[in-house]
Amino acid sequence: MLRHEYKYLCDLTQNMVLKMRAKGLLQADKYTGNKGYYYVRSLYFDTLDNQCYLENENGNDKRNKYRIRIYDGNCEKIVLERKSKVRQMTSKISCPINEDICRKLMESQRVEITEEMSERQKKLLLEIQLKAMHPTVIVEYKRFPYIEKNGNVRITFDEDISSSNEIDKFLDKKLLMRPILRNGQCILEIKWDAFLPSYIKEHMQMETLQWGNFSKYYLCRKYNTYGGIIV
Repeated sequence: MLRHEYKYLCDLTQNMVLKMRAKGLLQADKYTGNKGYYYVRSLYFDTLDNQCYLENENGNDKRNKYRIRIYDGNCEKIVLERKSKVRQMTSKISCPINEDICRKLMESQRVEITEEMSERQKKLLLEIQLKAMHPTVIVEYKRFPYIEKNGNVRITFDEDISSSNEIDKFLDKKLLMRPILRNGQCILEIKWDAFLPSYIKEHMQMETLQWGNFSKYYLCRKYNTYGGIIV
């Protein structure tokens, strides 16, 4: 199912104000617990000719990204995903994988596809292997997520976005990370299905924010290429 997805770059003041408004309007995601946030760490893959990176850079209308993702450093729940984007609409398919499969993908090793695997596992692993994809960069950030059942709206504030080239340490508790955004900046993402309630659009000041294709994967890859904070 395709969903609308809009991304905005917010400075420190916008981040604080809009987060307060989101807290008043929406319900915090249940997975945040008492903290109000969780950490997301993703390992992204690309082809040998950097197809995924170049599709982002060129603004291609249709593009895919492949990644492995863990939350709060929990290696007991590892997810393999493919995220697709078509004209500001996104879709995602995902499946759980075990640590053995994860480590093989981290090392660009071939994963044997077996009958016991789910159809989604087979599909995603086959796509990665047919495209000869390999791990390229680790992206990590702190996420403050809020939800609204009306319109199936999800609003997230992604802070402390950082990257790492320590691919072999993806499952380790600590990595050597480098910040991508300037101090206090965050990426605000607003996602919904068929409609976005007008009160959310108004209170989140969507028309006044700096809209853009702020791909965290692309920003971290670009940082690794050119160095320095890039936004």
